[in-house]
Amino acid sequence: MNPRHKEVEKLKKLITRYPVVGIIGARQVGKTTLARLLAKKLTIPVTFFDLEDPEGLARLHDPMLALKSLKGLVILDEIQRKPDIFPILRVLADRPDVSCRFLVLGSASPDLLRQSSETLAGRIIYHQLSGFELREVKNDDWMKLWHRGGFPRSFLSETDDESMEWRKGFIRTFIERDLPQLGITISGTTIRRFWMMLAHYHGQVWNASEFARSFGVADTTVRRYLDILTSTFVVRQLQPWYENIKKRQVKSPKVYIADSGLLHGLFNLRRMEDLESHPKSGASWEGFVIEQLIRCLEIEPEECFFWATHAGAELDFLVVRGRERIGFEIKRTTSPKVTPSMRSALKDLELSILNVIHAGDHTFQLQDSIRAVSIYRLLEDL
Repeated sequence: MNPRHKEVEKLKKLITRYPVVGIIGARQVGKTTLARLLAKKLTIPVTFFDLEDPEGLARLHDPMLALKSLKGLVILDEIQRKPDIFPILRVLADRPDVSCRFLVLGSASPDLLRQSSETLAGRIIYHQLSGFELREVKNDDWMKLWHRGGFPRSFLSETDDESMEWRKGFIRTFIERDLPQLGITISGTTIRRFWMMLAHYHGQVWNASEFARSFGVADTTVRRYLDILTSTFVVRQLQPWYENIKKRQVKSPKVYIADSGLLHGLFNLRRMEDLESHPKSGASWEGFVIEQLIRCLEIEPEECFFWATHAGAELDFLVVRGRERIGFEIKRTTSPKVTPSMRSALKDLELSILNVIHAGDHTFQLQDSIRAVSIYRLLEDL
């Protein structure tokens, strides 16, 4: 198993350039482990505070007193437990003495931890950490990664049953403990039902009115539920790409359960054969491949889109980087073919290339500007 050397090297560079660095990501995704790996690689003093530990909280009863004399790197784990510390970090980060840097770890996005983004504006940079990806597992383990997802304890479990037990426990704890700790007061029953309904919509265009009718609430309320799960990294919203061309285009986001293992946990798909025969197998595969593309190709959130027209033409994943547009179609097949929808996307979006990610063994050209890329060769060929 790759001990995340690339992530450690990124963080080493960031802490030399910014007084405060934030590692954000879902609970149990490996933020603390990554911080400890970084600490072992440094030659400066490292002080660690775990804010989920009563002792760690007690040490920060007077944050200014506890932090102002420290040197080297100070790591504050689960920072969302003590949001009142952000103004203190601003004061310390603005000192002319730069002998102390801060690494803060949190299980919610900067938007949800609004106080940090407002108080530390210009002083903090965020590094988002996700679960294991294709670069971090053996080449023949991608099916296991798809089935179990990237959470380390889920992926590394001895058996599929142990992996499923962990994922179900994660879902329960997330709803019953983690969301309330972030100040979210929606009932556990409501958020579980909403999450399950989202799982059935995995890979589909968001329909606020349909969700609102099911829950008997306003469109804005279900939109808030969606944004909460997105801000805590368990749901991904893929925004639509639309511009002033003749065809009427879809303008609502697609929704995905961010981790394929959590999706399968919600559906109770314990074995690979359960997944293969499930109606959402194709949608699950699509979401899994999109996550791997985003992470392995280091695509920024503002570069990620899908495209669809009301006439039926669509593109699963579109990357817009500067003036370049790269398209991706995701097919759970070993023999991909060019479709009219692909030709339409290639022409209408003026793509530089369209990659068809498939489950076969080989990468090959399908026609000019359209090639089939094997999931096995994703890293080499892209």
